[in-house]
Amino acid sequence: MKTNIIFQRVAPLLAVLVTFASCNKWLDVKPESQVKDTELFSTETGFKEALSGVYSSLTYEPLYGKEMTFGLMGVLGCEWDYQNSSYAADKSYTYQSSVTSLNRIDAIWNGLYNSIANDNKILENIDQQKSVFSGVNYQVIKGEALALRAFIHFDLLRAFGASYAENPDKLTIPYVTSSSKAIFPQLSVTQVIDKVIADLVAAEELLKSDPIFTGKVVTIADDNGYLINRQVHLNYYAVKGLLARVYLYKSDFVNALANAKAVIESTKFPWVSAAALSNRSTADLTFSSEHLFALNNIRLGVISNNSFSNTGSSVFYIYKASLGDYYNSAAEDYRYLHWFRINDLGDYYFNMYTQLTDASWPMAYRNKMPLLKLSEMHLIAAESLVKVDFDAAAGHVNELRKARGLAASPINVADFDAVLAQEYRKEFIGEGQLFFYHKRKNNAAIPKASGLDLIALKGYKLPMPLAEYENGVNRVDNQ
Repeated sequence: MKTNIIFQRVAPLLAVLVTFASCNKWLDVKPESQVKDTELFSTETGFKEALSGVYSSLTYEPLYGKEMTFGLMGVLGCEWDYQNSSYAADKSYTYQSSVTSLNRIDAIWNGLYNSIANDNKILENIDQQKSVFSGVNYQVIKGEALALRAFIHFDLLRAFGASYAENPDKLTIPYVTSSSKAIFPQLSVTQVIDKVIADLVAAEELLKSDPIFTGKVVTIADDNGYLINRQVHLNYYAVKGLLARVYLYKSDFVNALANAKAVIESTKFPWVSAAALSNRSTADLTFSSEHLFALNNIRLGVISNNSFSNTGSSVFYIYKASLGDYYNSAAEDYRYLHWFRINDLGDYYFNMYTQLTDASWPMAYRNKMPLLKLSEMHLIAAESLVKVDFDAAAGHVNELRKARGLAASPINVADFDAVLAQEYRKEFIGEGQLFFYHKRKNNAAIPKASGLDLIALKGYKLPMPLAEYENGVNRVDNQ
């Protein structure tokens, strides 16, 4: 990766973190230009601030605050029937034809690598400062930092690299493990995945100290409650879930199943209850109890209102007939009931990220953007089992259906892939996972993509920024 370009942007990005920080004091990160590393990383508080800053940077709208969830990735996955004209080139997978599209894609690349650069600062300093930590904070913070580096690199691979199914040996992205100005080489798909897994395995071992795994009850009296809200951190089970996702990407079904089952069998993430959805003014719209890992995005209400509207000016919406097809017009489906509202054109806008105004709306439900959920673990388990125990595979799909208010129904072997694709479409709309599902399968066609051949168009690989090919950097075209 061309780190000399990235480090020109580190300080401005850290300044942005303050904008997105919550009232939690650990998120009040000063710009790097104002705080030397020796000061920031001289105390446990400094490490906490730095780690929270990395999480906060991911809520930026060019990243998971919009484009990596419901924005660009939603458009590429054909989740919306309508998106405004700024996404025209993306909708046709002709990225190079639009300055707007290229600027959006470059912002994803630069933003994610900036987050990695700041994460690497933590990892470079933490071992020599081990003595400043209390309790299990050293293990937990280092584990999370390793997991974050893996998480971000894996999504860079999924966005910019070839899929494992296309060509595991194709050169893709750099895996950056230092904050120096050294230029890291492009690695193959397999090499990137191996590094992701190595970071996650190391994180898993450290996070065996995580209260969500040990069962230790944490209160506000314990270090100001620092280890309470584990679902908005890459906790132990989020790492297991991410390992399941990564192993599935490389078709290692044995390890994918083992990690998915570890999450499922932990029973730490209960399905959302009908009672939590029954009152429309205080409903758990994102099904927060099921989040293995979610971002706490304090600007989510503004972002949602700017993107989804009950008027025809909504940036994204779904035609009424299409929504019925997605959910088989099943009025009892929790997602069909609670994630959509009718706009003034008679079509549907997305409601999941709406921030409700009732004073009694629980804090746990607010500002959450799920990036990893229990439901995905069941679908990973189903796909991992389909060739060895079809009944068990079908059972996992039906477990998800029942959790969404539906009745279990028979699944034929011949229909399994179509059923799985439909479940991904229903379950992960607005979360950015549908496009990556089709990429992982290397499907030539995505439903509702106007008959376009994504393989022929090279539509599954976003173009790397032109700056990566400049100044003598030896880069191979990732397309």
